[in-house]
Amino acid sequence: MGSQPNPDDHYIVMFPFMAHGHLIPFLTLANRIHQRTGFTLIIATTKLNLHYLRRSSSNRYDDLNSGIHFAELPFSSSDHGLPPNTETTENLSRAKIIDFLHASRSLETPCRNFIHECIGQYGRQPLCIISDMFYGWAVDLANSFDTVNIAFVTCGAYGFAALISIWNELPHRKTESEEFEVTGFPKRCRFHRSQLHQFLRVADGSDTWSRFFQPQLRLCLKSHALLCNTVEELEPLGLQILRDYVKRPVWCVGLLLPQAALNDMSCSPSSSLSISKPRVSKEVGISAEKLFKWLASQEPKSVLYISFGSQNTIGATQMMELAIGLEKSEKPFVWVIRPPEGFDLKGEFRQEWLPEGFEERAKENNRGLLVRNWAPQLDIMAHKSIGAFLSHCGWNSVLESLSQGVPIIGWPLAGEQNYNSKMLVEEMGVSVELSRGPLGTIAGDEVKKVIDLVMERDGKGEEMKKRANELKLQIRAAVKEEGEHKGSALKAIDDCVASILA
Repeated sequence: MGSQPNPDDHYIVMFPFMAHGHLIPFLTLANRIHQRTGFTLIIATTKLNLHYLRRSSSNRYDDLNSGIHFAELPFSSSDHGLPPNTETTENLSRAKIIDFLHASRSLETPCRNFIHECIGQYGRQPLCIISDMFYGWAVDLANSFDTVNIAFVTCGAYGFAALISIWNELPHRKTESEEFEVTGFPKRCRFHRSQLHQFLRVADGSDTWSRFFQPQLRLCLKSHALLCNTVEELEPLGLQILRDYVKRPVWCVGLLLPQAALNDMSCSPSSSLSISKPRVSKEVGISAEKLFKWLASQEPKSVLYISFGSQNTIGATQMMELAIGLEKSEKPFVWVIRPPEGFDLKGEFRQEWLPEGFEERAKENNRGLLVRNWAPQLDIMAHKSIGAFLSHCGWNSVLESLSQGVPIIGWPLAGEQNYNSKMLVEEMGVSVELSRGPLGTIAGDEVKKVIDLVMERDGKGEEMKKRANELKLQIRAAVKEEGEHKGSALKAIDDCVASILA
């Protein structure tokens, strides 16, 4: 854990879920808490995830002068029928993800042993344990050490409220209708079966998905409080629903992005917005220098950025139709692309999955770039040339987009992404939904129509841009501190700490 602790110091232990979309918010939250309190934060996770965190933080933590330390927890994926060295959901098939979720419960014993080690080293129990929303077992763990457990919700309030309410009650199983009401949500916010993950759609309480989500989420709601990676001003309805449902304090501690992302930046890769640095050009398929040089050659707000996140992809047919629609729209684009659904996501991309000559025509006409597997998303989103984001609506991507005032074309694929998309369209007015699910119906003409709508300089497209810019200002105000005035996210952290100390 680095330096020897002062026995008078407070320390907090954090247990993030093993997924990149959870690890980075935990790291950023730890940094923010340390900056505001001086407390020591210890993030405990598995070996490969520690390597990822250290790379993502440029190794600036876990030394003698840092208040943030890392600790390794033992975990063997092979013991749970998973491929060797599987310590994250990235590149796992959907069928294997549930096995991974169940395997994560095996971390309870290593976490318990680690707390014993901490007490031996510090001479006292941690001030609190901040655990991932999927680690409901951490409530009993904290109670057994006479400390407080706080659940960290890495998604938004609206999405999490829908997730827990639907998993808890399975309302779609109680009606033959395609649409159904969800407890806690206004009657006008009816949900549709197509907005449910395919495994949730058929869940009955006894299936393997229910056996993970129902007990873990119900235990999570017994935590002392919830921290939510959102901003108070961003989700008024979602927060009202969540607070009424959980009947616990909910502190909005977002926006958990690098501080540079919330300032006015120079729109170049040197601005270093991304918390993780661009990977080697062999994997990316294009150097960051060439990528940003190309972006700089485009008109302001003219480029469509396309990415489905670190562990999602679409089907081969959908990929073909998306490419056809892009060509028909004649809008410049950057598309982060990987093999389609059903193929090895780490495998080589085949040109047969795209219209013949698609990539060559895009290059010749200076119309678009295909980036293999990964791109520095936040840096790209902050560039003045980006006009819209075609996204899977994962919460981190939503926050990155809105923090830069970029409207969204939604194509939710899994998890709570459908609920995020629903909120973006119905409550925020910053998105239009193109399709749902990795195999959702899509046609090139419809792709062109939606892209044209969102990218237009007037009409609905312009209204979406204005609304996205309003939300950008609200988000940035939440993490600013000027004199005695504290933004709502900073005040939430202070209030949370005061509650724990009391």
